[in-house]
Amino acid sequence: MAKSNLVNLDALIKREDFGVNVEEQETFESFSTISLRDFTKGALVGPNLRKPDFQRETNHWRPEQVLSLLESFVNGDLVPSVILWKSPTYLFVIDGGHRLSALRAWVEDDYGDGALSYEYFGRDISPEQKRIAEKTRRLVNNSIGSYKQLELKNDKTDIPAEERRKISKMISRGLQVQWVKGDADKAEQSFFKINTQGTPLDSIEELLLKNRKKPIPISARAIIRAGTGHKYWSYFSIEKSESLENMAKDFHKTLFEPEIKRPIKTLDLPLGGSKGVRTALDILIDFMVICNKDQLGRPNKVDDYEDDYDGEATVGVLRKSLKLAKRISGNDSGSLGLHPAVYFYGPSGRHSRAMFMGVTELLSKKLINNDSTFFVKFTHAREKLEEILIGSKDLIATILQKHLSHKRNMIFSELLNELVNKINKNELITDADIVKMTKLEGKIVLGEVGGSNTAFNDETKSKSFIYTALKSAMKCPICKGYLDPEKSISYDHIQRKSEGGMGDSSNCQLTHPYCNQSIKN
Repeated sequence: MAKSNLVNLDALIKREDFGVNVEEQETFESFSTISLRDFTKGALVGPNLRKPDFQRETNHWRPEQVLSLLESFVNGDLVPSVILWKSPTYLFVIDGGHRLSALRAWVEDDYGDGALSYEYFGRDISPEQKRIAEKTRRLVNNSIGSYKQLELKNDKTDIPAEERRKISKMISRGLQVQWVKGDADKAEQSFFKINTQGTPLDSIEELLLKNRKKPIPISARAIIRAGTGHKYWSYFSIEKSESLENMAKDFHKTLFEPEIKRPIKTLDLPLGGSKGVRTALDILIDFMVICNKDQLGRPNKVDDYEDDYDGEATVGVLRKSLKLAKRISGNDSGSLGLHPAVYFYGPSGRHSRAMFMGVTELLSKKLINNDSTFFVKFTHAREKLEEILIGSKDLIATILQKHLSHKRNMIFSELLNELVNKINKNELITDADIVKMTKLEGKIVLGEVGGSNTAFNDETKSKSFIYTALKSAMKCPICKGYLDPEKSISYDHIQRKSEGGMGDSSNCQLTHPYCNQSIKN
């Protein structure tokens, strides 16, 4: 996955739940523009701006787009109006969140890594977010200068008249404001109407916004920021909120750490792939839907859930989902410690959503149906299974691409299940058998096709590293499967303590938690 290149301005205008429905709005003196002065210290308008809780994350602009907006503003070019709605307590931004956030970012010198952002994200800002913020700052400072420089120039008495006129024009300029009149329902309807025109809402954004009070959207938004940022769960009790935030941090660490860097130079890879918000949310939503189905496959989508007003359902969804995540990888006794490079990454070192969700589908079904024998069979087959998954990565990637995207998870899930069964029957498995299992006979030509490039690209470098590193990677002495020591490991007495085994290094072996606690016993 290529690095995200989007600036996170979400802290510049805070969110608020504006679900106050009043029959008749109190009268107020509206204003027609918002200027830079409104974001300076002591101003009244800026601190009272809020984004409604259904507004999208303010992280959809590249550094160049932030610069373009500021250049347009500074040069007097046309900038579209912003749309506001006044509640009894705040001024809500219905449209124009990115525009206003970019202006305040310039005033505050905060492009996702300043004082406001550090407070908003609980002083936990990723290196990637800092990198993009600094890139944006350099672009802005090199093109139009910092706002601080503008202030310093404005305080001088000896600057040229032309420069003074430019500064005066810049300081006095404002973005045009339009107002939505009516109650909270009218404002919400206006938002969705606006965002189905022009630049429409992304499908994931729309799903989250329209179901924002339901357990999975609340959970996904908590996990994506590791329990920091805007608290979409603020109306839950303190106890429920703390439980949710703690699980969200744990969940985030389990699925999305460490960050991926390309080309890949380590086998310590995140289970869930990139931290990029759009990709990660997509993974999280599907993951939690799968984890929380019953034996009949219900509920099978986000909006099947009722709105959650006390946190009970949300905490329950998080608990079930985290339990399965820990079963995949972690130090709990039932953890299989699946190695991401083997199970979740394709041949070029890119995270495979289909492989990750396929494993999730398979394990979830086995757990729901209390099929404990599968895990024993899986462990027995693990060494051979992983040899196939590594040796046939190119073929498996091709197979998944040949199927429609909505079928890929199930194809990989069924393939894994069939491979485990055949290995336990001591059947010989060839590439042709794998093609047959996935119902693609005659549609795939076996054998790798060489590339035409003479230089090594990131995909080639990553592929070479993974294959080379796995040759010397640690394996569990019980099942002979690959160990992921950074995420999942158990320290096992070779000679049991009950049989007089001592606690010294000569009697210690590193195993998968499940192999130690379940298989060995």
